[in-house]
Amino acid sequence: MDLLSVRQKTVASNVANADTPGYRTKDIDFQYEFLSTLHNSGPVKDSVEVIEPGNLLAKNDGNNVNMDREMRLLAENAMRFQMVSILARGEFKAIKNALSEGKG
Repeated sequence: MDLLSVRQKTVASNVANADTPGYRTKDIDFQYEFLSTLHNSGPVKDSVEVIEPGNLLAKNDGNNVNMDREMRLLAENAMRFQMVSILARGEFKAIKNALSEGKG
């Protein structure tokens, strides 16, 4: 969930700067960061590597924010967050059930 939060903030920053001359789109390599977190078995590291995605067309003012891309990323992030929330809720329910059975 922490990684999804970082992604959300990054994409929101891109949207907020869509009209800022010279602003360059920022992102994270979500798959790489996710796998790194899984292999390290710990929380998301303090400094997730922010990258500048390639192949984005820049406008005349040098800004390369593509709103269609950013809206797609926001939608993907929302779906991932919803899925993780459902999985976490299931885990908490299983723990609660195990604790309830241990009392009796």
